[in-house]
Amino acid sequence: MAHCNLLVAIIAAVVLFLAVRTEASGGIGFNLHHRFSPVVRQWMEARGHAPGPSWLLPDDAPKGSREYYSALLRHDHAVFARRRGLANADGQSTLTFADGNATRLDTYEYLHYAEVEVGTPSSKFLVALDTGSDLFWLPCECKVCAKTGNTTTGLPYSPSQSSTSKTVPCGHPLCERPDACGAAGTGNSSSCPYEVKYVSVNTGSSGVLLEDVLHLVDGGGKAVQAQIVFGCGQVQTGDFLRGAAAGGLMGLGMDKVSVPSALASSGLVASDSFSMCFSRDGVGRINFGDAGSPDQAETPFIAAGSLQHPYYNISVGAITVDSKAMAVEFTAIVDSGTSFTYLNDPAYTLLTTNFNSRVSEARDTYGSGYEKFEYCYRLSPGQTSMRRLPAMSLTTKGGAVFPVTWPIIPVFASTNGGSYHPIGYCLGVIKNRIFSTEDATIGQNFMTGLKVVFDRRRSVLGWEKFDCYKNAEMQDGGSPDTSLESPTGDYSTPGSPNGDYVPYVPLPWENNATDGPYYPGRVPLTWPARSGSGSSSRASFGGLLSLILLHVLVVISVA
Repeated sequence: MAHCNLLVAIIAAVVLFLAVRTEASGGIGFNLHHRFSPVVRQWMEARGHAPGPSWLLPDDAPKGSREYYSALLRHDHAVFARRRGLANADGQSTLTFADGNATRLDTYEYLHYAEVEVGTPSSKFLVALDTGSDLFWLPCECKVCAKTGNTTTGLPYSPSQSSTSKTVPCGHPLCERPDACGAAGTGNSSSCPYEVKYVSVNTGSSGVLLEDVLHLVDGGGKAVQAQIVFGCGQVQTGDFLRGAAAGGLMGLGMDKVSVPSALASSGLVASDSFSMCFSRDGVGRINFGDAGSPDQAETPFIAAGSLQHPYYNISVGAITVDSKAMAVEFTAIVDSGTSFTYLNDPAYTLLTTNFNSRVSEARDTYGSGYEKFEYCYRLSPGQTSMRRLPAMSLTTKGGAVFPVTWPIIPVFASTNGGSYHPIGYCLGVIKNRIFSTEDATIGQNFMTGLKVVFDRRRSVLGWEKFDCYKNAEMQDGGSPDTSLESPTGDYSTPGSPNGDYVPYVPLPWENNATDGPYYPGRVPLTWPARSGSGSSSRASFGGLLSLILLHVLVVISVA
């Protein structure tokens, strides 16, 4: 009998550990969409926001075209400007490219969006994601809002149409403007007002705080309803009226009013943390409550007092290219909202020159749209892949190694017949000339192929190689992928007759059509792992559980 009780206790403990580990690694969340993806484009056009250089791409600019990469570079510049609070009097900045044409850009643009559902019955909104702010707000009871267009998706949120909507009173712990309540003479029971001013000149959102249900999905596909406090944005100003965050904004910062903090404090997630995972095509997943796996690499966040808002900063102590490790210390902002990676000297020169000395292809330039990329290379006739991709990594504070799995930008040429062929590639690292004192920025391109965990409870950044489409941990080993595949399908818009250079990021579903539903906007939280080397961490843990239970049974039988 004692043996049976022991068996039950051990099984219960192991199952409990498995459940906790599964929740911590899975969390609840939703899909991410790049700002130039078809999902965001269709949603914005339906709201009456026409494509253009300051928001979307023109219809004749394919993914990866020089217009595409120029737009991403302008976006990065805007991100740096708003960190420092720099803008012209009209709220815009000017960049001049190699062809001499000045391009105007909005100083408040976002790189990733997510479709969220709020209220009962639920209404859908495509909200911008911002790690540099905290409050989640939606257009609501609009006095001054962006256009709503002719679609029912993303219409302003209406408290009267949601049976679960509640007023947040002035006495609520998250009400940060009780003075405004008192000035109005309405007391603690009235609606708490809010006002958020952003760095971009004359850009902000104001209204009242509300509480309602945010609909999410957990790691097992089960619906989860989270009570969250958010802003009923009655008045938007500046860039918000020109299309930036027209459907609302979700701040992912560290303040207690942010959605990650709210989910953690409510107990709906196991940890005050979230993860972001990006595949090569820009489609990804954000999971709240995901603290990562026990064997992930980690480094602590550090304080960076020069910036106006706390960011996710880490310390780097060395850069390694192939087997050559080079000691160099710098602070870097880990920012999924920045397209490329920006380094100051001496780190920039150490990385790029050592990369350059280890590739076989000849240096080349590709003209307008590529001038920011100093290290570009041309393939030989008939060559369809790099001869070798030098391994690259960053050694962080504490010794953990941050692997860089896909630092390059493939370049393709379009022909008169509309077909594509690879002609070269560029290293997606840019010298930080915008602000010489700016901290380095680890952008989305260095996070490709990784699941990056922002653990706010323990104040650490975690990461591991990951297949975002299958939610499966990748195994180390083997040579880096050097293939430069030609684009196919809807993403292969023909270029101009003169043969424009078209860099292209291969789409993972193109060569895996029979292996699962891999297409934009449908990134499953879980997917059955392939047999063999592609096993997921959960599948491996399940096997470990079976071995543990078998061992327990054997011990008890022998006893």
